[in-house]
Amino acid sequence: MSGSNGSVVMPSFRYKDAQAAIAWLETVLGFERNVVFEGPGGTVEHAQLTFGETGMIMLGSASNSNPTPQFNAIPSEIGGRVTSGMYLIVADCEPAYVRAKAAGAEVVMDLQTMDYGGKAFAVRDPEGYMWSFGEYDPWKNRE
Repeated sequence: MSGSNGSVVMPSFRYKDAQAAIAWLETVLGFERNVVFEGPGGTVEHAQLTFGETGMIMLGSASNSNPTPQFNAIPSEIGGRVTSGMYLIVADCEPAYVRAKAAGAEVVMDLQTMDYGGKAFAVRDPEGYMWSFGEYDPWKNRE
């Protein structure tokens, strides 16, 4: 079940340079700016970026106040590791892969055909979060 127009699950990220992250996510991964609330000193208080018809993420500057800071970390604070990757469903991985490679994204999994169907690849953004693209759509394969 989705919200009124989209997903009820929205991953949230904290970036040291949220302005640069937004530009990179738009230019390289194909996200679109839904709303960005500027914070003090060039920070981002809150932003919402969309992907496709129903995908959305939220993000803000890591320097923002946070009610649960002991539970949050950005990849650079934990040795470059991520605790959860994102999977973005696309009809054709090739254009996204070419765009990411051309932008100099760190490729952590080259474009390949997957055993479970379709092609997939994975990259890291400039602050270390991992983004996987795949043609496999689990919503279409539920039966």
